[in-house]
Amino acid sequence: MPKRNPALHRIQSTGKITPARRWTLLAVVLMVLAALVWALWSLAEPAVRSRIVITTGADGGIYRSFADRYAPLLKRKGITLDIRPSSGSVENYERLADPTSEYEVGFIQSGTVRPKDTDNLQTIAAVSYEPIWVFYRGPGKVDQLTELRGKRISIGVPGSGLLNVSETLLGLADVTRENSTLLQLDAADAYQGLENGTLDAAFFIGRPDAPMQQTLLNSDLKLMSFALADAYVQKFPALAKITYPRGATSIARDLPREDVTLLAATAQLVAKDSLHPALTFVLLEVAKTVHGGEDYFTPVGAFPNLDTAEFPVSDESTRYFKSGPPFLQRYLPFWLASFIERRLLILVPFLAVLVGLLQALPRMLEARIKRRLVVWYRELKSLEDEIWQTAQPTSEQVEQWRDEIEEIDAYAGQIRMPQRYFQDVYALKQAIAVVRHRIVQIAARTSHANIPD
Repeated sequence: MPKRNPALHRIQSTGKITPARRWTLLAVVLMVLAALVWALWSLAEPAVRSRIVITTGADGGIYRSFADRYAPLLKRKGITLDIRPSSGSVENYERLADPTSEYEVGFIQSGTVRPKDTDNLQTIAAVSYEPIWVFYRGPGKVDQLTELRGKRISIGVPGSGLLNVSETLLGLADVTRENSTLLQLDAADAYQGLENGTLDAAFFIGRPDAPMQQTLLNSDLKLMSFALADAYVQKFPALAKITYPRGATSIARDLPREDVTLLAATAQLVAKDSLHPALTFVLLEVAKTVHGGEDYFTPVGAFPNLDTAEFPVSDESTRYFKSGPPFLQRYLPFWLASFIERRLLILVPFLAVLVGLLQALPRMLEARIKRRLVVWYRELKSLEDEIWQTAQPTSEQVEQWRDEIEEIDAYAGQIRMPQRYFQDVYALKQAIAVVRHRIVQIAARTSHANIPD
């Protein structure tokens, strides 16, 4: 227990904080701060990694070409794009939907998968149209898929988005394995099959400037125009109707010799919802650079966009298309912007606490200083209450009161206070003087009463 001040007869103690209690309070404060640090660190975004694993498609395909264009742009920002080939859109989806896989981002063709709520995948952006080409051989003109019934048709390879789309389109036209020969061949084998006559028609997918499409468009093979494109889009909303204009292959040779109506899927850049938000913004910037120019079928700025509904759209993508990239990423290198943003998440709450402490400390200090006076005011009030409540004090009581008031006055004069609180000290002394005067008056009456007649 703290040592009791001998001048304090009527209250228990001054309430001074002992060294042991002071250290205990300090330890509690440090534990609270440590808990706060741990909580904030747990809630903070994990550090941005400098490597993204992306699943694309077959080497030489459209998705691989996209990734190859992304890689150097990401490298400038200090991010390595680890490109992993696949059989196509379906395999990309399966890789991303596996929560234990290392794949974080991939390209998925619209209309090729049936997403589930448990996939935990989100769309970063739709990045490009993927035209679907049907080339055929023979003397007549084909503009409806029903005319391919009974033919030998290549429909794509297992795991590819083309296989799913071509089966769906042929199914709508009642072209099935029961009435036709549907073969699962890659693009190169399908082209050879058309050239050597072992195939009657084949489905292909890709941009017009892709090597395989250029080979096909400049060959003697015929390109089918979808006469029922509007009906297909109505039945299969994941597709869009586009036009490959007359002369687009070669103006000099007038190829093709008329506008060709095509159906197109949409290439979607999809990611696990665990992808760091900062990387999502960087991928959007890169996608804008790669896909934002004028295309064969779209004007400048048509892609990337959010015109897709197969997967939930990431919150970062919504923010990006509404207001652009985050402020820091507009003006700072990616690594520096990410570093600052991460530290701010930890720093801002501490700044708030610090500001609160800075505002509270003066009041706490003032309360602590004035508490040095309050204890003597309490002692003085207790003494005064006893004086007023004693109607006929004895000489011994009066003498005790005199001793107490002098002790209070003596100790009050020793209180250490900053200069700005001197007025409070002298206010206490005035109060002491009032009580002393009262005791003097009572002593005089008591002395007069004790004088014999």
